[in-house]
Amino acid sequence: MRLDHLAVSALTLEDGVAHVGAALGVRLAPGGRHPHMATHNRLLGLGDVYLEVIAADPSAQRPAWPRWFDLDRFSGAPRLTNWVAACDDLAAELAAGPDGLGLPVALSRGDLRWIMAVPPTGRLPFDGAFPALIQWEGDVHPVQRLPDSGLRLLGLDIVHPQATALRKALSGRLEDTRVRIVQGPEKALRASFSTPAGTRRL
Repeated sequence: MRLDHLAVSALTLEDGVAHVGAALGVRLAPGGRHPHMATHNRLLGLGDVYLEVIAADPSAQRPAWPRWFDLDRFSGAPRLTNWVAACDDLAAELAAGPDGLGLPVALSRGDLRWIMAVPPTGRLPFDGAFPALIQWEGDVHPVQRLPDSGLRLLGLDIVHPQATALRKALSGRLEDTRVRIVQGPEKALRASFSTPAGTRRL
């Protein structure tokens, strides 16, 4: 597995975009809609990875199944809630991973095609601290299309009260020095970025 992107959840896309823009001092690029999940997003290119702001799409009918990233239960201010890891064999990673990672769902937008593991409850293992798994199909990836923001991810701290168990579940599966599993009283994600104005955080 390899780090693919970060997800900032928000009650409205406008709120999420404003939050990230104020925190990082950037404008986000257009994203798109996900009809299957009734969500929409905006994106930010970070070199080898990217960030998405995601929210329920008010113009779409609510699906008969839970939305990804536990968005149906999201409340409060926009914040970094999830991280996504890409893999070349989603079925194998699901078999090797913890229970509750979800079932593969084939999705597309334009010429972007991917398979995402979506939990039937919408909630990923370890209170959402385990990464969502994605397998990109074909040679097209969002980072190839996004304008370079000039920002780079310096570090991603995954805070969880079961940090040891989470670290063990990821051991040998994802090796990225930017990702750190940190002991803490409750689940939280913290990311730092290099920017032209210095280090910024979400």
